[in-house]
Amino acid sequence: MEYLNKQKRIGKRYFLYGFVAMVMVLSISKWVYNKYFATVEEKNPPAITVRELDSIDVQRIRMDSMLSLPRKALKLTDAHGKPVKNRIYSVPDFGKTFPDLNDLQLTTAERLGVPPVPNRAAANHNKKHLVYIADNPFYHVQPLYQSIPYLIPSAAHLLEYVARNFIDSLASKGLPFHKIIITSVLRTEEDVAKLRNFNQNASSQSCHRYGTTFDISYNRYVTVEDPDGPSRRKVRNDSLKWVLSEVLRDLREQGACYVKYEVHQGCYHVTVR
Repeated sequence: MEYLNKQKRIGKRYFLYGFVAMVMVLSISKWVYNKYFATVEEKNPPAITVRELDSIDVQRIRMDSMLSLPRKALKLTDAHGKPVKNRIYSVPDFGKTFPDLNDLQLTTAERLGVPPVPNRAAANHNKKHLVYIADNPFYHVQPLYQSIPYLIPSAAHLLEYVARNFIDSLASKGLPFHKIIITSVLRTEEDVAKLRNFNQNASSQSCHRYGTTFDISYNRYVTVEDPDGPSRRKVRNDSLKWVLSEVLRDLREQGACYVKYEVHQGCYHVTVR
């Protein structure tokens, strides 16, 4: 027994010696590498600049968190099983409710969006930070001639959120299923220049250049119905416009987006925040 205890003590001692020797070898190796082989950058790593969060960063974080929450179940019947039909209120004044001018939206677009691209060929090589958008069960993208169907991920998420809220709101008001129509998305510098040739109101500093902005028509909608079934009852576009205005007002007041009511273009100009 005494012999075994002695062997254990010797084993522990050699293990400790080996561990100390290994640490010394590693330390010497690191010193030799830093002295003779390390590059200037490795010897003097660049300082990391930490930028304090400003209001745009804070709002972006809030918006991402809000849009990531699970959607609430839509109640279409009351406790007695009767259909629920909420009233349509619209907004008191479209221009005053959605007053966010381009200069205000541009500051956020420049911070959150991608750098502007000169033309569509360049845009095809800069898609890693963009999301392709197309027709889907929630919205319709009309043929685009002055823009291309790409948005940054947060803007694409917001667009789907707007469309789904619009559909839910229609159902809660007893109106048939309609989809909103997207009329403009990401514009290249070349698209902006061409657009300005026949639209004097188009800005050279367009938010659309950053992939943060999309336009939703407020005069046109897609009626969704079974092609083999009976025709749905017609709904005035004014009623659909009022419902859409309620959806956008709520999201704007929650800080999810900026919205400008475009009188001449017949659309809502929406920039994600």
